[in-house]
Amino acid sequence: MTRILKNYIGGKWVASSNKKLVDNVNPATGELICKAPRSTEAEAARAVEAAAKAFEKWRLVPAPKRGEILYRAARILERKKKELARILTMEMGKVTAEAEGDVQEAIDTAYYTAGEGRRLFGETTHSELPNKAMMSVRCPYGVVALISPWNFPVAIPAWKGFPALVCGNAVVFKPSTDTPLTAYTFVRILEEAGVPKGVMNLVFGSGGEVGKVFCTHPTVNVIGFTGSTETGVEIDRMAAPLNKIISKEMGGKNGIIVMDDADLELAVDGIIWSAFGTSGQRCTAASRVIAHKKIVKKL
Repeated sequence: MTRILKNYIGGKWVASSNKKLVDNVNPATGELICKAPRSTEAEAARAVEAAAKAFEKWRLVPAPKRGEILYRAARILERKKKELARILTMEMGKVTAEAEGDVQEAIDTAYYTAGEGRRLFGETTHSELPNKAMMSVRCPYGVVALISPWNFPVAIPAWKGFPALVCGNAVVFKPSTDTPLTAYTFVRILEEAGVPKGVMNLVFGSGGEVGKVFCTHPTVNVIGFTGSTETGVEIDRMAAPLNKIISKEMGGKNGIIVMDDADLELAVDGIIWSAFGTSGQRCTAASRVIAHKKIVKKL
């Protein structure tokens, strides 16, 4: 029987009311891995509301204690690295070594960010007025929406999600429709690590429905997006009227510059890896080489 994934809203795994499902297919074999819901706008809104409710308690948890949860997440990710990498490869086709590297980035990010729980310093400064003290403290924004792509389906949610969590924000997460099982497993790990109910919410679905709610809901204060330039422009259009803070990582046109005094063997290795590693499916992949005229033929 085909597995049907559920959303994670307010600390509960709940089936979507929408009976339309998206097939999750292994790109190498055509095998059906599982099905994910095409969640409704109402379900996305419920996730935002659950995050907003959980935020009121989570923001009061001392930052070092929030960091301890991420330490536990790092250890679980280490223990389940091969399992998670296998799921990642099965869903989106990245070779095993690169899939394990994807998970390792999440492990490294978890350890690093956990330490930030003890480094959320403010500032003090001298006042120009007598008998006055001036200081600043760091405060969380509230609800942070993460919209992530298929090409780094563990590393990118970790890069964006772990800093949000350690700083006391609550998260709503919409993964790519191509990698739902990876996202499901990632969130289960955070649940196991002890992230409180409602602090991390997972909603499967399309950008036109779930993503739209995350961009236009007045309770979402920050949007972290990785994907196409076209979608990033649309996010700006929807979110700008509400003055949301937006972090976007979109497509690039990356050139490798090779000068006439370069080690050409090293340059060639770098060019091949950058252009063809991960099958070129990443925003930092080189798509052109700019070579000095003295060495261009030899290169």
